[in-house]
Amino acid sequence: MAIQRLSFSGHEPEDPIHAEEPLNLLVTLNASYIPPLTVMLASLLHTNPGKQIDLYLLHSSLTEKDLGRIRSILANSRCTLRPIQADRSLMKDAPVTGRYPQEMYYRIFAAKYLPFHLKRVLYLDPDMVINGPLEDLYQTPLDGWLFAAASHLGRFFSAVNRSRLDMEKGSLYINSGVMLFNLERLRREQDEAAVFQYIQTHRDKLLLPDQDIISSLYEGSILPLDPFVYNMTEKLFALRPRSEAWLNLNWVREHTVIIHYCGRNKPWKENYIGALGVFYREAAALLEDGNHPNLFGGRSVQDGK
Repeated sequence: MAIQRLSFSGHEPEDPIHAEEPLNLLVTLNASYIPPLTVMLASLLHTNPGKQIDLYLLHSSLTEKDLGRIRSILANSRCTLRPIQADRSLMKDAPVTGRYPQEMYYRIFAAKYLPFHLKRVLYLDPDMVINGPLEDLYQTPLDGWLFAAASHLGRFFSAVNRSRLDMEKGSLYINSGVMLFNLERLRREQDEAAVFQYIQTHRDKLLLPDQDIISSLYEGSILPLDPFVYNMTEKLFALRPRSEAWLNLNWVREHTVIIHYCGRNKPWKENYIGALGVFYREAAALLEDGNHPNLFGGRSVQDGK
């Protein structure tokens, strides 16, 4: 059966974003990712002082104790935690692994779970450091695009992924760790059945399941973001010598807004290799002020993309 991809009908102008609107953020995770989330939140509060933030936490298994650990980081800030519990049966037939748990799929259905009055939301993976203000990214005009996201791939691997997923030539294969959602348009046009159909049809081809689905099913509807600014990774930093950011930590400190520790190479692991870990250590140090105990508590953290 042919996959029914979302048709993209144009770039109608959207309503302006009011200055008093909170910064609406979305994170999906299970309990194993609470430790890096606390570091991400510490960096977020440090680099976005005074900004009202509504943090929507989409999950299916967190306990009140888990949520309390997160709230402890947000105490005395202008960031409000708004947990939403998803129905685990929604994705019961989707492929999952220890590295890619069920929670990764929930972002695909953000428009279904988030309050109807929200027009947009900025999704962030928990394994990040927020190195600068998010306001400019959040205010990015979507003008009819469903999402804004960055790609990490060069021509060769982009072509490989397009072939693997039956995508059109020239389509953008994105990293789903940073995504700005046009919730209004998704509510009008997203077909949930098409998502489940795509999973069943391509389940043997899905390597990075949620971003495979988003990149393929919504191709042509994703506005490209600059990865060096909004989704910097160790590979981007070290393997692209033609960029201004190549092996230049000062450039990253001054220009990069979001640093993403995707893949297996995590700065909280003993075998970590990379230069960008300095930003993670600086963010983690913000927690070591006597008010927060060792939030890692000896727990292991799963890998993620």
